[in-house]
This record gives sequence, structure tokens and C-alpha cells, in this order.
Amino acid sequence: MSSPQEPYQPGHAGAGQQQLSGQPHQGQPSGGQQPNQFTGSGPFGLPGEEPPARRRPKLWIVLTAIGGVLLLVVLGVVILVNVAGSATTQAKGLADGFTELVIAGDSSKAYDDYLDPALQEQLSKETFIAGIQSLGLDESCEPAYDDLQVATENGVKSADIAGLITCDGKNVDLAYRFEGTNELKMTNIKLRPAA
Repeated sequence: MSSPQEPYQPGHAGAGQQQLSGQPHQGQPSGGQQPNQFTGSGPFGLPGEEPPARRRPKLWIVLTAIGGVLLLVVLGVVILVNVAGSATTQAKGLADGFTELVIAGDSSKAYDDYLDPALQEQLSKETFIAGIQSLGLDESCEPAYDDLQVATENGVKSADIAGLITCDGKNVDLAYRFEGTNELKMTNIKLRPAA
């Protein structure tokens, strides 16, 4: 008469439970869903559900700091290149200006405008002009700078320039040194026929 009772199993209709037609059992998915898929938002960690995005403020702080350091390094390199580049450009401009005057035969102006007063004391204007004329430079001559080095030490800028003046049938070695704090002046000069 009476049947032994089966243990209670959730999701199964027991003897005393009725299931309404068309409605799924409690805890089982509805429609054509797989048993391991859940709909809607549920607690974290259920299978098939993506975990919420994690905030990583420490990571962003570290990345921002690294980016800032890299930016400072790049700016430092750009500034260094500009400073060194402008000093090199200035030195080359001085060498070009002096050499153009000498080649054009305007040695007196080259002496007055470019030579440092200390060098002018060692080398008279007449001796300088006579030495330049002995080289026989003319409009066929073109300067080429092989070595151009600039430096700054204790606020004093210096530029050492070496090269060759190439003329029709002859070459002239050149070596100049310019020094100064604001305005660079020639402190050493060598112009002689190339060997």
C-alpha cells in the first residue's frame, strides 16, 4: 500500500510535487540551453561567465612612471643634440667665413674680424697678409673640413677644425682653433701647402 520513500533530490518532482506543464524544473535551464550555461548575472566564478574586469592601479602607476622617465630621456637627448649641433654649426660658420675672406684676398678683414687679440699680438697683420699671399689662393679654391670638434669647459667654448683647401694644381692644409665664452675668436691657425 505504501511505497518506500525515495530520498529527496532537488530538481526532480517527487510524489508530493506537481510540475506545471511548459515550465522547467527549478535549477534547470530553460529553452535550448546547455546544462552548464547560465543566463543573467550571477555570482562570480560560475562556469561560462567572464570574471569582472580587475582594476590594476599599481600597474598604471608603474607604466606612467616608466613613460615619464622615457620622455625625460628623449627630451635630454634632443636638447643635447641641439646644443652640440648649434656649436658645430657655429664653428663651421666661423671657419667658412674666415676661409672665404682669405681665398677672396681680403686677408686684412679676416685678420681684424676673426683673430683673437692674443694671436694678433703674436702675429702682425703684415706678416699674416704676406703669409696668405704666399699660398697663391684664388677663386678655384674650395675648403673641405675633415675634422670638426667642439667642446665647452668651465663656460669656455672651443672648436678645433682641420681640413684641406683644394685649388687647381695645389692643396693647402688648414687647422684652426676658435675659443671664447660668447664670441669665438681664432686662437691658433695653420695654413701651409699640403705635402
